[in-house]
Amino acid sequence: MIREYRTIEEVAGPLMLVRGVDGVKYDELGEIELPNGEVRRCRVLEVNGRNVLVQLFESAAGLNLASSKVRFTGHGVELPVSRNMLGRVFNGMGEPIDGGAKLVPEKTLDINGTPINPAARMYPDEFIQTGVSTIDGLNTLVRGQKLPIFSGSGLPHANLAAQIARQAKVLNSDSKFAVVFAAVGITYEEADFFISDFKRTGAIDRTVLFINLASDAAIERISTPRMALTAAEYLAFDCDMHVLVIITDITNYAEALREVSAARKEVPGRRGYPGYLYTDLATMYERAGRKIGSEGSITMIPILSMPEDDKTHPIPDLTGYITEGQIILSREMYRKGYMPPVDVLPSLSRLKDKGIGAGKTREDHSGTLNQIFAAYARGCEAKELMVVLGEAALTPLDRLYAKFADEFENKYINQGFDENRSIEQTLDLGWELLHILPRSEMKRIKPEILDKYWPRENA
Repeated sequence: MIREYRTIEEVAGPLMLVRGVDGVKYDELGEIELPNGEVRRCRVLEVNGRNVLVQLFESAAGLNLASSKVRFTGHGVELPVSRNMLGRVFNGMGEPIDGGAKLVPEKTLDINGTPINPAARMYPDEFIQTGVSTIDGLNTLVRGQKLPIFSGSGLPHANLAAQIARQAKVLNSDSKFAVVFAAVGITYEEADFFISDFKRTGAIDRTVLFINLASDAAIERISTPRMALTAAEYLAFDCDMHVLVIITDITNYAEALREVSAARKEVPGRRGYPGYLYTDLATMYERAGRKIGSEGSITMIPILSMPEDDKTHPIPDLTGYITEGQIILSREMYRKGYMPPVDVLPSLSRLKDKGIGAGKTREDHSGTLNQIFAAYARGCEAKELMVVLGEAALTPLDRLYAKFADEFENKYINQGFDENRSIEQTLDLGWELLHILPRSEMKRIKPEILDKYWPRENA
């Protein structure tokens, strides 16, 4: 039997103290009933004897301490899940906001799932084609990987996220592919962009959207990514689907965590973020992966905007420790008008060599990848030298490398947000650009691969 309590002591911001409570557990879901019958939800943050500190999901405005009632449900925050979630739009608490019928759940799951046991993990080794050359060709995404995108304020990470959600697919596989998209702390305008873009392109049919607006309560921002991951776990491990989880923006999530931590008067860590930020992020990121004995998988692309473009900020810094690489967006590329503005040289996918090669992408992928990286790095150095000393001071070969760098940025990086390139198109484009250089410079490609793909007239 659910007991009701009228012992609300005080409310401070998003926190509320209730006295004289029995049998309540940490993280339990509670309901506050106002005198007018309105019901608001809360979550147990702390239990001290018979005193309970709860966090409000909605605003405390209009809350009358003397005449409001609190009851606890006996379970944590849960998400009803079903295959019919695909094509639907939910808010940060898992309630439909697309005007459709209420979901008839196949089961109800606690959103605080557990990270995958390392002993039960399968090693990621299947290529996922995103249709974006700078990712597919140079920083390959592998099924079951966690590959974050580090962006900056004002850079078009939302457009890149929508493009990947539209275009991503697992090659050479009959399994179904789904996208779970969680937008955390975004504006009405951004929410409208994502929903209308997915509907316009038809990607909505294989997508589950969770939209949390900047005007919603901070606690909802903390729940939204976990709602998305719970839906992803159901689709992956119950329905045997390949699921790509895109979460934007992790920075808004961390800010909400800091706000709640400050309200609880916890000792702050770096830049005011709670000391457990690393652990908290890891409990989310480590829910992605592949399980032994399961056909399904969860691949994650968290997107975070670095405050002041600072890679050493706690959020990107800690994220980099937990995940397998990062795609970095460049303000300089953005100013040049190259879209998506990926900064190729500092970007990295630690699992890229596991998902490429014969039978996965193409036999020439590894060699061309290394050769393009090396050529672009030397071309950038040549361009910097050209600025200082002038073009006349460069050797003919260095001028070719500088030309390669310019063409690489203009054709390879500058793809636009609507072009969907297959891996074959990306690799062919790489060969086309390498032909700017003499064959004698192809030192990172095996001779037999070079003989096969290097045109006779250029030999």
